[in-house]
Parts: sequence; C-alpha cells; structure tokens
Amino acid sequence: MSLGWLKHYMPRGLYGRAALILVLPVLVLLTIVSVTFIQRHLEDVTTQMTQTVVRELQLTLGTMAAEEDQAAALEAVAPVTRVLQMQVGYVDAEAVPDGDSRLFYDYSGIVLTAQLRDQFTNLLAVRLPEAPSVALYFATDLGPVEIRFDRRRLSAAAPHQLLVIMAFTGVLMVLVAYIYLRNQLRPIKRLAIAAEAFGRGRHVSYGPSGALEVRAAGSAFVDMRARIERHIEQRTMMLSGVSHDLRTPLTRLRLGLAMLDDADVELLIGDLEEMERMLDEFLSFAKGATEGEAEKTDPLALVTRVVEDAERAGKPVELVAAEGTGRIDLRPLAVRRAVENLIENAVRYGQRAEVSVALTDKALRIRVEDDGPGIAPDQRAEAVKPFVRLDPARNQNRGSGVGLGLAITADIARAHGGVLRLGESDRLGGLQADIVIGR
Repeated sequence: MSLGWLKHYMPRGLYGRAALILVLPVLVLLTIVSVTFIQRHLEDVTTQMTQTVVRELQLTLGTMAAEEDQAAALEAVAPVTRVLQMQVGYVDAEAVPDGDSRLFYDYSGIVLTAQLRDQFTNLLAVRLPEAPSVALYFATDLGPVEIRFDRRRLSAAAPHQLLVIMAFTGVLMVLVAYIYLRNQLRPIKRLAIAAEAFGRGRHVSYGPSGALEVRAAGSAFVDMRARIERHIEQRTMMLSGVSHDLRTPLTRLRLGLAMLDDADVELLIGDLEEMERMLDEFLSFAKGATEGEAEKTDPLALVTRVVEDAERAGKPVELVAAEGTGRIDLRPLAVRRAVENLIENAVRYGQRAEVSVALTDKALRIRVEDDGPGIAPDQRAEAVKPFVRLDPARNQNRGSGVGLGLAITADIARAHGGVLRLGESDRLGGLQADIVIGR
C-alpha cells in the first residue's frame, strides 16, 4: 500500500517536522496509557465496587420485602440503612424518572448502570447527577422505592485527575523538548538562509554554531563559499586584465591603419572593430552577475526603462504587459544587462520584439519574444553555453555575436536564484526567453 498521499499533509518546514516528531509519540503514549487506565482502573474498580453495593442493596430490599406495609418496611430497614449510610423512602409513581440519566463525560456511570441492571430486574431508573450522590428507583410490592447513597461507593473519586496530570505533564514535556530542539535547529536554519542568500548572489554573515555535525557542515559551507568567491574574483580579474591589455595594441593598430590609403584597409579596420566588440563581450561576461550590489528594486520600472532606452535607440521593441507591484532584491545593473541582451538578441534575429514583465507573490518573470526563426528544442541547452553560436540556424545576415549574450543572461538569472528558459513564442512564432526569479 502506497503512503505517498501522506506527503501532502506532512509539514514541509524543519520546525514543523520536528514538532511532529515530538508530539506524535507523546500523543500515542498518552492515548495508550489513557485507554489502559480507563479499561483497567475505571471499569475493573467500578465493577468491584458496584458488586459490593449490589449485595448491600439486596439486603436492604430483602428486609423491606418481608414487611406488609410501607411504614413497617421503613422501620425494619432503618438499622440496616443507618449502618450502610443509605437513605431509603417510598415515592409516588409520577416521581420516578422515565429512564437513566448521567453526565455525558461520566464514563464509569455506563459501567455501574450496566452492572446494576444485570443484578436487578426490578430496577426502574438510575440517576447520576453532578452532585456526589446516586439515586436508584426500584419497583416493589409496596410501591416504588428510592434509595440514595454516596457516589464514591460505586466508583473511584475524581477519576479524571490521572488523565489531567498525564495531559499536563505531556504538554509540559513537549514544550520543554521543543524549546531545546528549537535551539538545536536554529543553526541549521541560519545555514540554510546563508546558503540560499549565496545562491541568489548575496553575502550573508554566517558563523558555524550548534552541534558538532552542524558546525562541520557550516565550516564546509564557509570554505566552499570562500573558494567560489575567490574563483569568481580571479576569473573577473583575469578576463578584465586580458581585455584591458589587448586594447592598447588594438588602438595602435587602428591608428596605424588609419594612416594608410590602401583599399584593403577598410576590411582590416572592420576586423579590428570586431575584435574590440569581442573584448567588450568578454568584459561583460567577466563582470556577469557580480556587477553592482543587491538592493530593493522595482522590476517593472527597471524593465520599462530598458525598453524605453531601446526604443529611443531605434530598436523595434515594445512593452506589451507589466503586471504586479512591489520591490524585490535585485542587482539592477546585472538585470538590466540581461534584459538588454535578450532584446538585442531578439531584434538581431527577428523583425520586432515584445517584452512583458509579471511580479507575483512567488516569482518575477521577464519575457522577451521575437518573430525570428527561434531555436530548436534540442539546441536550447547549447545556446546558453558560453561561446556557442547557432548562426547556421538563426543567421539572417544581421551580424553574429560571440556567443555570450544568452550565457551572460543565464548566469545573471542563476545568480539571483532563478533560471533562463527558452521556448517558442505563441504570439510571434519566434524565440521566447523567460527570466524567472523566485521571491
């Protein structure tokens, strides 16, 4: 039998699952103890005490049955009831209750009522009021008889005390254990927050704490984060240095070519411009998602400004939808570069581009669509890799890049804890590129 359906009802958070692990065994234990107590203590003890009272009732009713009138019967049974501490008297038939009565939570009342009815066929009614007394009504030859005595002679006094003590003790122990466990889980939560923030491109101060295993995991995370940051810094410095150092000889070559009158000089100058553009792309790739600091940003306003700048530059782009309100943590310069890359890619391979942005409680989605040839599904994974160009499929004599535009965009999306998704545009029929960032 599959228990997969239980996953939908289980807590997803660490605190919720820890609380379930604590509370569930305590509830099971209290339930077993309570049932055992009710079965063994209430039922068995009540049965034994009721049997003793049954014999006393039989003696009382037998003494009364030997007399010829009510007065003689009451006089004859007086010494017995005085010793047994019972109150006996005849009542009118109208005063006899129609049936048994008890409080809804009086479990032992069920047991003693059943025992009395098994022993007395002439028992008319059993009344178990809230006061500590019992009223029994019997049918006799001289008329209905009412017998009253203390309820404690039939069942244990205050049987609920043990249940209350068990419940109070269980709740207290769960509370104490939860407070202790919460202190143990807090370092794990801090580690999760720091790891999630690092995955979104933010650096959160974190120091290992907690149990030995948690400290070991925290120390490993700190070392890993430091290595990754060093790697990113070294990559950025290396590519920036290479790009910067190459600009000087390229500038000298441009000046030298500008002083020549050869007809082939224009081709050489075009090659130099292509090399400079490639260096700019390399530098952009080196900066990547580390450009700028994360801050509270209105993504709708940011995308709107990017589209407006592209329109002023003469690019056929339009903002078709902007939904939602609010501000989220973003690196504005990096996100702006990612959107500009998608727009540039769209207008390069298509006639026009449409941009839409939607901000919900769960995620931010920036979509850029074009009417170009698109990218085949089996090539989309390759398209986001650095230095990969799909010109044979998408070349429309509009120039070709160096294969870093989508790679930079995907890198920026991942640095924000999101993803770049490529698909087919239902509106325009070309490529649909979505930047999806969770909140």
